[in-house]
Amino acid sequence: MTLPSTERYDTIVVGAGPAGIMAAMHAAERGTVLVIDASSLPRDKSCGGMLHDLSIEALAPYGEVPESIVASPRHVHFRYVDWDRGIRKPTTLPFLNVDRAGFDDWLVSLLPETVEVVGSSALVGFRQDAAGVEVDCKTADGVVTLQCANLVGADGARSAVRRGLGVGATSTYVTLQDFVTLDGEIEPYFDCIYARQLGDSFGYGYIVPKNGHALVGSVFYPKTKRPWEKADRLLEIMRAAMPQLGESVKREACAALYLRANSDVVPGVGRVLLAGEAGGFMSPSSGEGISYALRSGIEAGRAIAGHSASEALGAYTGAVATMRSDTARRLRWLPLMESRVGKYVAGFVPTAIVSRVTQGL
Repeated sequence: MTLPSTERYDTIVVGAGPAGIMAAMHAAERGTVLVIDASSLPRDKSCGGMLHDLSIEALAPYGEVPESIVASPRHVHFRYVDWDRGIRKPTTLPFLNVDRAGFDDWLVSLLPETVEVVGSSALVGFRQDAAGVEVDCKTADGVVTLQCANLVGADGARSAVRRGLGVGATSTYVTLQDFVTLDGEIEPYFDCIYARQLGDSFGYGYIVPKNGHALVGSVFYPKTKRPWEKADRLLEIMRAAMPQLGESVKREACAALYLRANSDVVPGVGRVLLAGEAGGFMSPSSGEGISYALRSGIEAGRAIAGHSASEALGAYTGAVATMRSDTARRLRWLPLMESRVGKYVAGFVPTAIVSRVTQGL
C-alpha cells in the first residue's frame, strides 16, 4: 500500500520495526490501525541482526523464527575483546543470527489484514487534545492530515514523535557498519571490541560473521568528528590481524540511542505512547535493543487494546515499570563500565565471571 485508505484510524503507529509492528498487532484488537514508516518497505535497517534469548521468548507466542531468515553461523556467542592487550573473553551468552531485513519483513507478515502498512511516509507533525490526535503525514501525494484516538511513536533513536512531544531530546551514537567479504571462516562470535588507539570518541567495535560476510561495525560517541575515517582505521587494524577479511562491499550508517539518565526513558504523554528506542527502551550497557523493542511494543499495543484512549498511557506505564527499573540498574553500572579503569580491570576478571555478568547486561 502506498497511501492511507482513509482519514481516521483508531491507532496510528509511526515506525515499522519490531516495536511498531508488535504495537500495531495488538492495537488491532481494538480497531483500525495504520503503520507508517519513512523508509521504503521492506526496509533494510543497519543492525547486527542478532536475537537475544529475551527476543526469542517474546516472539514465541507468534511462531518460530523462519529458517529462511536464519543466517550462518546459526548462533554466535558474545565475546569481550580488549584489542590492545590481546585479551579475549568468550561468554556463554548466545544470539540467534538472522538477516535483519528478512526479520523485519517476517514481522510485517504477521500483522492481521486489518492493519494498513504504508512505506515512504513520514510524520511531520501532530496535535493532541481530549478528543484525539491529529497527525500530519508526508506521503507520495503530499502532506495529508489523519485522525486517531492513540498515536504510537516507534520511530527509533531520532524519533519525530518524541521531538513533537517536547519531553527532552536524547543524544545518539553514530554507528557505521561495513559488509566485508570473507576469504575463509572466522570464529562464531559476536566480538565486542575495545581499542584505545582509536581515541576517546570510539565507543566500541564489533564483528559478526553472517552468510559468507562479516559485519564490521564501529560505534562512536555523540558529536564525533569524521567518524568514517576512524571506521576505516578500525577496518585496517582488523584486516591486519584477520587476513580472512576482504573488501567492504557496502557501508551503512545509522543512529543508536545514547541512553544516560533515567529521565531518558519516557513512555509517552497524553494519548501518545512511545515504544522501543523512541521511548528510551534499550539496554544502555550492552546496546541490545530488539528485545526491548518487541516487549515495549507488545505492552503498548495491549494497553491500547484493553483500555480507553485516555487510559492507555497509564496502563502502558505500569506494564513497562519493570523494564524501566532494569534500565535504572544498568545505568548505575554504566560509568564504571565505560571508564578506562573499568575496561582495564575487566581484562583481569576471570572469564567465567565475565560470562555470568554479561547475562544480565
